Amino acid sequence: MVNLVVIDLGSNSVRMKISQIGNYGSYNVVAYQKEYVRLSENMGKEKTLKKEPIERTIQALKDFKSQYSKLDNIEIRAVATAAVRQATNQQEFLDLVQKETGIKLKVIAGSTEAYLDYLGVVNTLPVRNGIIMDTGGASTELIWVDNGKCAERVSLPIGSVLLSQNFNLGDKIKASDLYQAMNMAGRKISSIRWLGRVHNLPLIALGGSNRTIAKIHRREMTTDVDDLPDIHGMHLSTQYIFDLVTRLIACDQEQRMQIPGLAKNRADVIVGGLIPLSLVLRNLQIGEVIFSNHGLRDGLLYEYLADHTKLN
Repeated sequence: MVNLVVIDLGSNSVRMKISQIGNYGSYNVVAYQKEYVRLSENMGKEKTLKKEPIERTIQALKDFKSQYSKLDNIEIRAVATAAVRQATNQQEFLDLVQKETGIKLKVIAGSTEAYLDYLGVVNTLPVRNGIIMDTGGASTELIWVDNGKCAERVSLPIGSVLLSQNFNLGDKIKASDLYQAMNMAGRKISSIRWLGRVHNLPLIALGGSNRTIAKIHRREMTTDVDDLPDIHGMHLSTQYIFDLVTRLIACDQEQRMQIPGLAKNRADVIVGGLIPLSLVLRNLQIGEVIFSNHGLRDGLLYEYLADHTKLN
C-alpha cells in the first residue's frame, strides 16, 4: 500500500489530499487539507512573489508535512501552478520552499494543468462532449472534450486574484473598473480560435470561484449544514449564474461576506473570479453549467494510478 500525498499550490490556496492506494488500483482518501495563502497577492505588473504571501505558504506547507510525515510508504506529488509559473523570482521561491520544508515543488505548464483538470473530471463525471473550465487565482484553463478525448486545451493568465486586484474589484465596484476588467479578460478569451467551434456544449466548471456559485445555491436550498447536497455533478442554469453575478457586483465586500456559501476570505476576489465564466457562457450560448469537485489533484491521482498499479 502506498500513501500518495498530492500538494497543489495555487494562486489563492494550497491544498493537500492523501490517498491510500492498493496494488490493484483501489484507493481511499484519508486526509484533505486546504489553506488560503493568497500567494499571488500584490504580485503587480512586475510579477514578483511578495514576502508575506511566501511566509504564509511556507507555514502551510510545514503544517502539511507535519501531517503526512506520520505515514509510512509515502509518495509525494507537489505541484505549483500559475502564481509560481508567472513569478520572476520563481527559482528563489522554489529554493526557499525546499530549504524550509524539504518539499520539492514542480512548476507545471498551463497545458499540463489543463490536462490534469481533464483527467480529474472525465474520471469522475460522465462527460463525453463538453467544455471544462477551471478558474483559479491567476489563471483560467479551458479544455474541449470531444467524444471523451482531450481535443484542445489552453491556459490563460486571467484569474480571480489578478483580475480583482488589477481592476479594483475587491470592495465597492465602479462600472469603469468592471468594464476594463471584462474587456481585458474578453480579449484573452476571444483569442482562443477553437472556442468558436464549440457552441452549445455542456460546460463543466471547477476552481474555487466557480464552485462558490454551487455552494451559494445549496445554502439557498437548505439552511441545515448537515443536509447540504454535494456540489459534484450539480446542474445550474446560465440565467441563475448571471443573476447571481449581478447580485455580487452590486454588493460591497462586507455585504458579500454575509452571503451564505461564500467564504469570507473569497469576498474580495469573487467578482474577478466569475468574469471568465460569465464571458464564456455568454459567448458560447451555453444553457447550463455542471459543477465538478474534482480537478487537478484528482488528475495527479489518476495519472499515478495509470503509471503504477498492477493489472489483474
